[in-house]
Amino acid sequence: MMLGHNGGPTMEPGESWRKTCWSKARKDLLPTLPLQIVRIRVKRAQALGLDYTTYATVRATTGRDIVAFLFSDNALRLRAPGQMPPARAAKLQEAPDCIRHLAVHPPLRPETALAHLSADHGIALETVFAAPMLSQSWTETRAHLRAALGQTPSDAVLMIGDGPLEPGWAKAGALAGYVPADRYF
Repeated sequence: MMLGHNGGPTMEPGESWRKTCWSKARKDLLPTLPLQIVRIRVKRAQALGLDYTTYATVRATTGRDIVAFLFSDNALRLRAPGQMPPARAAKLQEAPDCIRHLAVHPPLRPETALAHLSADHGIALETVFAAPMLSQSWTETRAHLRAALGQTPSDAVLMIGDGPLEPGWAKAGALAGYVPADRYF
């Protein structure tokens, strides 16, 4: 290749045949799901409270179903124990068919937040734990999240957050992904 050449398409004969072969190979490579499977996945996305595109993206990326959510107190707009906007509480009361975890920042305390969410809103959560600290490294953040999530596989946990560092938690913890709270709620 000559200096300054951008590696554009070749001008050799047979370009249309190569393009046809490439297009067919690419089409054959991409999976086509049976309609019944798509219907099942659409229902699962609805049961989780997600739009199908988000759900399908997570499934394609991780290769597994979402079995748990990790909410931050920022995502729930939890300003004091048990106090959150009614619309967010209503969505959580729908109880999607999955495990739900909550990470809270000081001054909220995990045990107080759990008791108030259960008593004030009837919301059941698997665990409520202290959110990773700013002073923690990404390695420490991963260890913190793994310990808090227990036996739940990290790549089956979708994080719903609203803070500037929370997308980093999802990456550090090797979670299935991150969805902004406004998109979920």
